[in-house]
Amino acid sequence: MSQPHTVKLYRVLRAKPERVYRAFLDPDAMVKWLPPHGFTGKVHHMDARVGGSHKMSFTNFSTGQTQAFGGTYVELVPNERIVYTDQFDDPNLQGEMKVTISIAACLVGSELTVVQQGIPPMIPLEFCYAGWQESLQLLAQLVDPEIADGP
Repeated sequence: MSQPHTVKLYRVLRAKPERVYRAFLDPDAMVKWLPPHGFTGKVHHMDARVGGSHKMSFTNFSTGQTQAFGGTYVELVPNERIVYTDQFDDPNLQGEMKVTISIAACLVGSELTVVQQGIPPMIPLEFCYAGWQESLQLLAQLVDPEIADGP
C-alpha cells in the first residue's frame, strides 16, 4: 500500500554499494548527479553524520530561479542505508520530507531503492518521479564506469 505524497524508485546499478553510498554523501558528486535535467546544483553545507545537517539548492538553468532545501541525517549505515529529512525554504512548500536510501549488493553491482515521503501536496508526484528518474540516470553515469587513473 502506498502512502500519500510518497514516491518509491528502484534501480539496479553496476557499481558496488560503496560507490553508490559515497555518491549520496560526497558534495562534489551530488552536484553532478542529483539535480534533474535543466537544473544546476550547489551544496551549501554537508555534515554527513547522524544528527548532522545538509543544505543544497537547485537552480533552473532556463529561468535562473533557485529552490533551496535541507535537513538532518537520521540514519547512516555505511554502504547500506541513508535516512535524512528535507524541507524546502519556500514557505509555500511546507512540511518535512523523509528520504530513505537502501543499497544492497547484487550479482551485477547494487540494488538501490529510494523512498521519499511527505512530499508537499502542491508538488505533483509525477514531477517527483520524473526528477528522480533523471537523477538516478545521472547517478548511474557517475558511479557505474570504472575509470583508471592515467599514467
